[in-house]
Amino acid sequence: MVRSGLRLLFKSQPDMHVVGEANDGESAVPMALRLRPDILLLDLSLPRKSGMQVLRELSGSNFHGKTIVLTASIDREEIVEAVRLGARGIVMKDSSPELLFKSIRSVMAGQYWLERSSVSDVAQQLHGLTRQSAIPPCVSAPFSLTARQLQIVAEVVAGCCNKDIAEKLSISDQTVKNHITAIFDKIGVSTRLELALFARDHKLVEPRERQDGPISN
Repeated sequence: MVRSGLRLLFKSQPDMHVVGEANDGESAVPMALRLRPDILLLDLSLPRKSGMQVLRELSGSNFHGKTIVLTASIDREEIVEAVRLGARGIVMKDSSPELLFKSIRSVMAGQYWLERSSVSDVAQQLHGLTRQSAIPPCVSAPFSLTARQLQIVAEVVAGCCNKDIAEKLSISDQTVKNHITAIFDKIGVSTRLELALFARDHKLVEPRERQDGPISN
C-alpha cells in the first residue's frame, strides 16, 4: 500500500519516474545495483533485511545513487549511522508529499536533507569518526581563513542557508557564495556537511542548534 501510494504521487511529478520497486531488503540490494537509480528511496523497516543493512551493503559496493531514508521514527544515533553509510536524506513517513518532493530535488541538487535534525547535531555525533568520513586530513592552523570566513563557517555549522547568513551578516547572497567557495578551497572540503565536521574536528567554532531543513553543498 505504501509503495502504491508513493508510485501514484511520483506520477504527478514530470521530473520523477519510478524505475523499480522492491518488497523487501533482500531484493532491494541487487535491484539497486542492477537499475542504478538516481535516487533510492529506502524504508528502514523492511522485511528480511533492514534498511540499515541495505545501506551497509550498498556502501561497500559500486552503487553511486543518492539514498534517501524513509522512516516512521529514527533517533539521532541512527541518523548519524545512516549518514556515515552514505544516506543523503532522512524523511519521515508522516511528511507531506510536497516535503518528500522537495527532499528528493534537494538531494538531486547535491544537498543533504536531514529532517528533524540539524547539521550541528550530525557534526557533533560524527566527531571522532573522521577516518570513516570524507573529511580531509589535518592541516596546519589557522587555514588562512579570514575573520569573516570564520563567521560564515560558524553559521554553516549552525545549519544556516546562504540567504540567512547574508541577512545576518548584512552582505549579499553572492558574497556568501564566494566566501564559501574560498573556504572549501582553503581547507579542502566540497560540501557543507564536510565543512561542519572539519570545523568540529579542528575546533574552529562552537556549534549552535538550528532549525531543520536541507543542508546544501
